[in-house]
Amino acid sequence: MIPKGKLIAIGGNVDKGTDPEGAISFSSLNFFEFGILQRILSECRGKNSKIEVVTTASMIPAEVGEGYLEAFGRLGCTNVNLMHVRNRQDTQNPDYLKRMEQCDGVMFTGGNQLRLSTIWGGTGLFSILRERYMKDNFMIAGTSAGAMAMSNTMIYEGDSADALLKGKVKITTGLALINNVIIDTHFDKRGRFGRLAQAVASNPGCIGLGLGEDTGVLINSGNFMETIGSGMVLVFDGHHIQHNTIADLPEGFPISIEHMVVHVMAKGYGYDVTNRKFLAQTEVF
Repeated sequence: MIPKGKLIAIGGNVDKGTDPEGAISFSSLNFFEFGILQRILSECRGKNSKIEVVTTASMIPAEVGEGYLEAFGRLGCTNVNLMHVRNRQDTQNPDYLKRMEQCDGVMFTGGNQLRLSTIWGGTGLFSILRERYMKDNFMIAGTSAGAMAMSNTMIYEGDSADALLKGKVKITTGLALINNVIIDTHFDKRGRFGRLAQAVASNPGCIGLGLGEDTGVLINSGNFMETIGSGMVLVFDGHHIQHNTIADLPEGFPISIEHMVVHVMAKGYGYDVTNRKFLAQTEVF
């Protein structure tokens, strides 16, 4: 079934709370509040959009949530609520269930993507979100951890410095809002080329998507991607890999990969996941 809704996956540099690499920080939203954030609203109902901000991934949810309320407010959108879902019991909150049925879109904040998959996975609240994404003109946006959790195959740990050593990149199942894709974020600033390369080498049936900061992709029909924002998106295609040592090496040894194809996309360019096709600006949607 082709989803009627849309995804916006954002590369980060907004708010992280505590991320898997141990950093604790909170930065302003002005990097995208008049760019990508505006695009989120335009894909819903503009200033009249009813948005739910989900702070599950963050360890500083109150601060993060207030930042989003302020940012959306600057764009004239004031019908914004916060879902402080901190555990699986919170997903049964009748108020949250009702609000999920009535909103136009959801924004997942940054933090730790493993919190999203373990708290939201298999719950009634997530079932409503997924059904609305499949059947309605519904927007699901996520930044940093919120973007990484969208895919069926999810990176949840991996130090950039050791990323090309076998076993240093940890992978699990995400929320599976998009299939056959692995998403990594903060891609250029944190040097995550090797991290995504190992993830794709381990799962060559998936397309790797490396999102730079202040950058994202708008995904239509669960397949067609358009780059938005000011930075770059890298696409890793492992379908044509020839030589790949990852299966036979002991843990901790450096891997070798032959013929992994990498595309670089700036704003307006796109990618067709099913056909593994780079799309020029004139071909996007």
